[in-house]
Amino acid sequence: MKTPHPLLALVPVMVLVGLLAIVIYLFGSDSLSGGSQIALLAGSAVCVAIAMAFCKVPWKAFEESIAKTIGSVSVTIFILLFVGMLSGSWMISGIVPTLIYYGVQIISPQFFLVCTCLICAFVSLLSGSSWTTVATIGVALLGISKALGISEAWTAGAIISGAYFGDKMSPLSDTTILASSATRTDLFVHIRYMLYTTIPTFIITSVIFLVAGFFTGRNSDVQVEQYTQGLSSTFNISLWTLIVPVLTGVLIVRRAPSAIILFSSALMAGAVALILQPHLLAQIAGSEQLNSPAAMIRGLAVTYYGSTAIETGDASLNDLVSTGGMAGMLDTIWLVLCAMCFGSVMVASGMIESLTRVIIRFARTRFSLVGATTCTGIFLNLTTGDQFISIVLTADMYRDAYRKQGYESRLLSRTTEDVTTVTSVLIPWNTCGMTQAAVLGVPTLVYLPYSFFNLISPFMTLLVAAIGWKIKKTPGNEAPDCKNS
Repeated sequence: MKTPHPLLALVPVMVLVGLLAIVIYLFGSDSLSGGSQIALLAGSAVCVAIAMAFCKVPWKAFEESIAKTIGSVSVTIFILLFVGMLSGSWMISGIVPTLIYYGVQIISPQFFLVCTCLICAFVSLLSGSSWTTVATIGVALLGISKALGISEAWTAGAIISGAYFGDKMSPLSDTTILASSATRTDLFVHIRYMLYTTIPTFIITSVIFLVAGFFTGRNSDVQVEQYTQGLSSTFNISLWTLIVPVLTGVLIVRRAPSAIILFSSALMAGAVALILQPHLLAQIAGSEQLNSPAAMIRGLAVTYYGSTAIETGDASLNDLVSTGGMAGMLDTIWLVLCAMCFGSVMVASGMIESLTRVIIRFARTRFSLVGATTCTGIFLNLTTGDQFISIVLTADMYRDAYRKQGYESRLLSRTTEDVTTVTSVLIPWNTCGMTQAAVLGVPTLVYLPYSFFNLISPFMTLLVAAIGWKIKKTPGNEAPDCKNS
């Protein structure tokens, strides 16, 4: 097996980009329903054909790489299914409608965006999971924004910005732990060092949302009243439903795994639905017997696995309370598998390594080294479709380069997470981008321009590197790893 030439390695990437452009042009917002998957598989086929013909890579190597990669995301697939269960059960049980009902009456439209960003940041910091944050409080906040007449693109951007700030800075976050361990940096050394780039970025983001709120917030009393009346006439609005978010918060504080939190929360919401919303479960089941145990169980099962549509008397409200259940996540899971296939064959063929070596050659100074790491992280997010793979590969590729130039490992760990963690959600075929778009019902390319924290973070990393703020260089080569504070 020989390493492919960079120009040869670039061919599958260009094919994929070209096919995705055609798919987006032909299918528009429906491009993730099958067209993008075909593009990813076609790009994978081109990669395999080139590698087998010109680099003598055996088919067995691709099989093993695909099997290993798919195995690594198996838990992610279950989490996606649990997110589908959660979104359906939280809506039908009345949890989200209750939060919307009281939220539209409490939160001022002018301060809604900045409050959304701060709330999601706090929840994500506690949970260590942007996915859990978006699937729970994020969905409720998006519903409130619709009632207040605020753009869903702005709101989704605020949700994403806050959620990924918390995910990035939480010691419970799997990406934070992975970035520190992959670069051999103490976890809390890594977190403290990220403060120099993350806090300025978050302050700028909060100011943007604060100012934007005075231009995007349009308080329509008529619309708010219309929403509250529609919700109260359809659901049994009760503060008792909020016991589920409270118990979910307890699980978060107790540091339960994300899969357990999501599944347990969905089960608790289902129990609340049986008690408070039997009429809706009967409606979903298509039964006229409101108190029939069989009808309620059937309705609850459909809520978990299938699409639900509740008639509220208001078309816009009908769209808001409709859910997709686990079935609604299948397109996302399909896309995840295809993206993982492309990423794994690119790694197995050596094409990823070939392309990144070209970038590393130009990393001679502090700024160029950090810039090369930034470009590599974004490139890997684009090509592998998964932030975890991007973090590990970026750390492996640059660990020796940082050490030989005398820079501490914490600079590599910070740069890696400043880039890979936050930009993954901005890519439609990345696991994060696919998931958040599916949960929120807002396409990735729609919320991308408003995800200011995620957009600014890589540039802040480059700015700090350019001025050298808090960046130490050890005299001589072989800078030690940062194991302790």
